[in-house]
Amino acid sequence: MTTSDKDRLGRLGSGESIEALCDADGIDRAEFDRWWSETIRQRVHLATGSLPADVSAEVSIQRDKHGIPHIYATTDRDLFFGYGWAMAEDRLFQLDWLRRKGLGRLSEIIGTDGLELDTVARTVGLNRIATAEWERLPGEVQHLPEAFSDGINAVMAGCGDNLPVEFDLLQYRPEPWSPVDCLAIEVEFRWYLTGRFPVICMPELAKRKLGEGPLLREYLLGEEDNESILLSGDYEPLIGQPLEPVGESVADPDASTGSNNWVISGRRTTTGAPLLASDPHIAFEAVSCWYEAHLNGGSFNVAGMTYVGMPAIMFGRNEQVAWGITNNICSLRDLYQERLSDQHPGCFEYDGQWEPARELTETIAVRDADDVVCRVRFSRNGPIVDDILPAPANELGPVSLNWLGMSQGGWLTSLLGMDRAANVAELRDAMRPWHVPTFGLVLADSAGGIGFHASGRIPIRKRSERAFRCGWDPEDQWQGLIPFDEMPSFVNPDRGWIASANNRIAPDDFPHRMYGCWVSGFRGQRIREMIESRESVSADDMRDMQQDALNLRAAKLVPILIRELDSAESQSIAILSSWNGVSTPESVAATLFNVFYSHWCETVSNARFTGVTAELLAKGVDPCATRLLESDPHGWFPDGSRQQQIRDTFAATLAYLQDRFGPDMTGWTWSQLHVMPLRHVLSSRGDLGKLLDHGGASVRGDMLTVCNTGCGSDWTANTGAGYRMVADLSSSPPVLRAVDAQSQSGQPGSPHYSDQFDDWVSGRYHEIELTNDVDARSTLILTPFN
Repeated sequence: MTTSDKDRLGRLGSGESIEALCDADGIDRAEFDRWWSETIRQRVHLATGSLPADVSAEVSIQRDKHGIPHIYATTDRDLFFGYGWAMAEDRLFQLDWLRRKGLGRLSEIIGTDGLELDTVARTVGLNRIATAEWERLPGEVQHLPEAFSDGINAVMAGCGDNLPVEFDLLQYRPEPWSPVDCLAIEVEFRWYLTGRFPVICMPELAKRKLGEGPLLREYLLGEEDNESILLSGDYEPLIGQPLEPVGESVADPDASTGSNNWVISGRRTTTGAPLLASDPHIAFEAVSCWYEAHLNGGSFNVAGMTYVGMPAIMFGRNEQVAWGITNNICSLRDLYQERLSDQHPGCFEYDGQWEPARELTETIAVRDADDVVCRVRFSRNGPIVDDILPAPANELGPVSLNWLGMSQGGWLTSLLGMDRAANVAELRDAMRPWHVPTFGLVLADSAGGIGFHASGRIPIRKRSERAFRCGWDPEDQWQGLIPFDEMPSFVNPDRGWIASANNRIAPDDFPHRMYGCWVSGFRGQRIREMIESRESVSADDMRDMQQDALNLRAAKLVPILIRELDSAESQSIAILSSWNGVSTPESVAATLFNVFYSHWCETVSNARFTGVTAELLAKGVDPCATRLLESDPHGWFPDGSRQQQIRDTFAATLAYLQDRFGPDMTGWTWSQLHVMPLRHVLSSRGDLGKLLDHGGASVRGDMLTVCNTGCGSDWTANTGAGYRMVADLSSSPPVLRAVDAQSQSGQPGSPHYSDQFDDWVSGRYHEIELTNDVDARSTLILTPFN
């Protein structure tokens, strides 16, 4: 690479436009495009042939037609060296980005744009937690991240000056990889899954405005909350004690970032063996956060997906077992309102006493700016976090955080055990060290067993509280954790199937309070209906179920909406009346309903809240808005204007769509709005989005369909089931069927940067055989130095 090439990349990364760069360098756009294509092609680091490496025996990395690595080795240590090597070849910049996100060091490379994320990471202490957790890992578990890190560092050293293009766009070089970096990524991911400040802040703000009573309950009450994962007969119910509802929960603003999974017993399948499906939902980006691989060697023969940077298969299958994941969204953290006194400066009250605050200083280095000093104060409950809460909750301080993830982890230890399990019982037992996050796992084995286990552990509280707790009151302190053997778990139910979709875990008579903030039960209901409608289920049926785009909220509400509308809206009413509730790209009704419902949520929020509070609380008002379409028994609309508000909101929806797409309503298809832009993390810097983004096609589904494709601020497909897998426990040799919309490589010059997108849109899956015989399109043999 010439100095001028490096300079040109640096200018692009600093935000200079392509047009300005071409003018300054005296080239036209065609010449620029040729230069860019050649530059990113040269950056693809994918070694073949034979190379010496720090391994004890030969390690083979064979890549299939999608670039997915099949890694073969003799020992566990060598296998994980190869695993780190393969992941670094594909995702070196992403690895560095994610560790910086976990360590709170993004500002070092992107300047003030990284300060918000870095401040959250340093305040919560993700960097400090990762270091402490490494010390707690058993020695045999530390051994594998160390080997994985050695593999990453070997690739990093071998790249020389030919690093992935993002490093030169940002003009920096990655530091050597440490095993603690793997844990920093894990800790940040579990914070993403379980932190979710708005879920507590929204009820607090609602309570301050609405007071205790029916209006607050209306805001907090869930939607389709009777659709639970555990059913009667799956557990021993609580008897003789007063019941306290555990499913009442304000909607999660990240509700569409959920997941589906289900498992079906062999007596209900065409193969006579269990079938298992899993499709975790997460934000769509140009580069997938998931990394697919097949590990074969030592004590492992397992294939599936992991979160980038985590040295284990997170979900997938081995020769005997398969498992899938959902986030079951139980509460692993509380926010505490702290009490101060002018008579006791620098102290927080607890049980009538004044305890000195603790403090530490975190210094955040910021590119092209002065360092930012972050002073983190602590009460006995945890760090003071009000400055990082969403507005306007950031004005209610001091507020502290107690999060189970600060003191407990165990996720990596459990995953490595699960990767080697031989049956459902061993899968479950491997989860004993796992405290955070709480997942709903469906399980299956080749002997015919199926099961469910709620991973993680849940704090025991003396009282329920959706909003802030009192930091000074001993009654609000955690009393311990639900024991592992008392977490929701069962095997081989008589009905022959188990499913979870971020819905409530169990009815109110379950022996422990789950403190869930579960999302709408509609996806869970739809999965149940599809399973129960079939006498027997095939692997192709499982795939088709993952593509299902029926929105049950729409199916329920559209007839109610039509009843409430003025007949003057005849064309739109006719379109809605003939709709089957399926959100397909060609559907006009899907546009009418989804755009109306978003506007309706704003109307409902504005009826009781104002300003920034209304904006925030509109993100969690969905269940309340659903009920208010039908009736308003508690007077949410103070002037009794519910029906007129519905009509006005629908009229505003039509005006909005007409202004945006023109007067011909037949052209208002869902494809006009619901597209899937796969944006790079550097997309917003100058014109880099034009060079690094891909995707952009219209897709089926929405935020409430099993085929989950989210619903962004402009109704874009911003989150959902980017990765889908199906495991047939009858297959011989063992096979995993899967597809990742965002594809395998993080290198924009690679043919595997976007080669699975069309397959994902069309519902075509690839197969990974857990054998030694793969149709390899490239092979690298790592040989011992000696």
